[in-house]
Amino acid sequence: MSTALVALTATAWAHAAFQVTVSALVYPVLAATPDGSWRAAHDRHSRVISLLVVPLYAAVLVSTAAALVTVGSAGVWVAAAGAGLALGTTAAVAAPLHGRLGAARLGERRRRVLLARLLRADRWRTAGALISAGAATLTVLS
Repeated sequence: MSTALVALTATAWAHAAFQVTVSALVYPVLAATPDGSWRAAHDRHSRVISLLVVPLYAAVLVSTAAALVTVGSAGVWVAAAGAGLALGTTAAVAAPLHGRLGAARLGERRRRVLLARLLRADRWRTAGALISAGAATLTVLS
């Protein structure tokens, strides 16, 4: 079995676990933050989560690229597509929304609209991460 495929599977599952945790625990708590505490809570969230996101996403990118180059099977391509969906949605939708949510003069109504968009984007990111992990696992088992 390819080392690159094992690395892809491990990082894909780490990413999926991270994403499910964000979806099920982190974002609901953040969304329930009262308006008066919002700015401090969002700033803290942004600082702390980046310590996890940066190395995790780097590992996902490197392991996915390595598996595409060395294995290149259909399952690896599906895993790469799932990772691309998750990371692409982060870059194109979630990160810009977090930027808007961190704005100094954001009213509660506008914040709720942006949070609803972020939660929708987060479901796509979670789906992508789970697709990637599932495809990588099926490829390892085949």
